[in-house]
Amino acid sequence: MSNLLPQAQAFALRGAQQLDFQRHLAFAGLFVVLLLACVPGALAHEFKVGDLEIQHPWSRATPPGAKVAGGYFTVVNKGSAPDRLLSISSDISDKAELHEMGVKDGVMTMRPVEGGLEIPAGGKVALKPGAYHLMFTGLKRQPKQGEKFPATLTFEKAGSVKVEFAVEGMGETGSGDMDMDHAE
Repeated sequence: MSNLLPQAQAFALRGAQQLDFQRHLAFAGLFVVLLLACVPGALAHEFKVGDLEIQHPWSRATPPGAKVAGGYFTVVNKGSAPDRLLSISSDISDKAELHEMGVKDGVMTMRPVEGGLEIPAGGKVALKPGAYHLMFTGLKRQPKQGEKFPATLTFEKAGSVKVEFAVEGMGETGSGDMDMDHAE
């Protein structure tokens, strides 16, 4: 009988250690789940003004000496009336314009959008490479990958909102913008 008592104690101790390990593992799992739940909020790059939500403003890093940079984002209108993006300003450049790209007679063209860009009620408009986009002209400094730079977007109804453009890498098409015909 006396031989069974130490074995029972050892068995109970192993069970307690295993239970303790399982508790630690459960807490670690809960911590990871909570951490992952926070990541989308931490990575979110959105700005709001009125009924409009501006999602992930971004630009590309530019090579030394470049005089222009593009700007991209999506505008979601959660309201029941259309709005219009009227102007853009930024300290990174002398001028910022809304441009539209298209193909005419087999030649890619880019021209300023006159009168602003309508954001339909309950809809969204994506400014992206190869479509509507911003042009920051007369760069005062080169946007560098990993940094952010401020800009102000002005809408007809919602008013003005300060946003930050996240600068991403040049990518495979970063220098291809120089070959486009900027039609007047």
